[in-house]
Amino acid sequence: MGLRDYLRVAKRHWWLLVGSVVVALGVALVVNVRTTPVYAARVTFFFTAPMAEAAELYPASMFSSGRLATYAELLTSEEIELPLSTVEGVSLTPEEIGDQITAETVADTVLMEVTVQDTSPDRAMLLSRKLSVLFKTTVENLETQPGGDPVIRVEVVDGPRMMPDPVAPRPIDNYALALMAGLIVGAGAAVVREVSDNTVRSADSLRELAATPVLARVPQDDGAPAVSGPFVSPGTSARTEALRQVRTLLQSAAAGSSLKTLAVTSAVPREGRSAIVCSLALLFAETGQRVLVVDAELRRPRLGRFLGLDGQTGLSSVLNGTADLDQAVQPWGVGLWLLAGGPPPHNPSELLSSPRMTDLVDEVRRRFDVVIFDCPPLLPVTDGEVVAARADGTLLVVRSRRTTGTQVTAAVRALHAVNASLLGCVLNMVPRRDPDATPGFDEYTSPRPAEKRWWGRMSMEAAA
Repeated sequence: MGLRDYLRVAKRHWWLLVGSVVVALGVALVVNVRTTPVYAARVTFFFTAPMAEAAELYPASMFSSGRLATYAELLTSEEIELPLSTVEGVSLTPEEIGDQITAETVADTVLMEVTVQDTSPDRAMLLSRKLSVLFKTTVENLETQPGGDPVIRVEVVDGPRMMPDPVAPRPIDNYALALMAGLIVGAGAAVVREVSDNTVRSADSLRELAATPVLARVPQDDGAPAVSGPFVSPGTSARTEALRQVRTLLQSAAAGSSLKTLAVTSAVPREGRSAIVCSLALLFAETGQRVLVVDAELRRPRLGRFLGLDGQTGLSSVLNGTADLDQAVQPWGVGLWLLAGGPPPHNPSELLSSPRMTDLVDEVRRRFDVVIFDCPPLLPVTDGEVVAARADGTLLVVRSRRTTGTQVTAAVRALHAVNASLLGCVLNMVPRRDPDATPGFDEYTSPRPAEKRWWGRMSMEAAA
């Protein structure tokens, strides 16, 4: 994955990034609010070894710096903790005092910075003052030879002094750390989700999976009124315009060969197949052609409900001989007829592959200009393959971000197995926020406000 791919993933899963950052900042806020402030007092010690001659300067310096680690351990020993615990106003155990004292040696020097932390700034300052005197005395007593002077002297060169701000919590540091952690976790989650997501998200990936052209990317239409059926969209909507592109490409294919019967199917249910069928039928009827919609979904017929017509008599009635074609076909609008599914039979596959179905297809080819079959999904049952094998061409509907690549390849393989002619795919229900959903449609179709120009020539150029 390149930089553009990562940016595309971040844009696609921005909600993961934002959510992770918000959660991390919320945790940091709780930590900052609920953490008791801790104050620190600091004192700096200087260690030196008395020398008789200048030649002893370097050995004395090495002697002092080599013992700094020992002095740091001495700060948390009983020699220091016990006397400090008896100081009036401290009210801490020796172990608690040892936990509050830290020492840090300054590199390449004989300096040691000692910090005393406490939730009470007054007690931290009191301990620091007592420690500066006690530590000096303890070290010099321990480094004194019998009957002689101390070989190490300790001087306080800075402090004791209180730090201006509490050492804990550090709100800015915590928020910065939370921001970084949130971005890292969010980015990781987005990449993992992208890698593990095998659904079809783009027309390019669908084209590679199906090895066939993608005729259109049909966007979602949230403005379609549910009371009139999910297939109804305004004539000027982006969804309708995308389906007009499908109609145009199908008409171009029909110009070079015989394409009167079209099977529309999908890999799995709930891909928006029936809505595509109804919309395409309406668009073909708008061109003045006689269009018949056949509900070949005998197990779960629903086009009658979609179009507001009676579905009790339909394709199953014609195939089992209880009705003829004229009795089953119902007009809907101008130039559009429906052959509903009829009562669900117990043997739909056998009916669809019967000689009666062959005769029916031949008859509707003679009586109508365009016949569109709404076929069942290919993977659950074989009904769709049977109908697709009898049609002049097949259209595969794939739902964006829901149908997996494995399902697409399996559906294409099923169509090829029965020698069905796969004309192309339609990527359906593409989210409107997807930049490839309706490129330039809203900008092109929206009314343009009148623009003031300084020169008439510029207006003419703009109009051109």
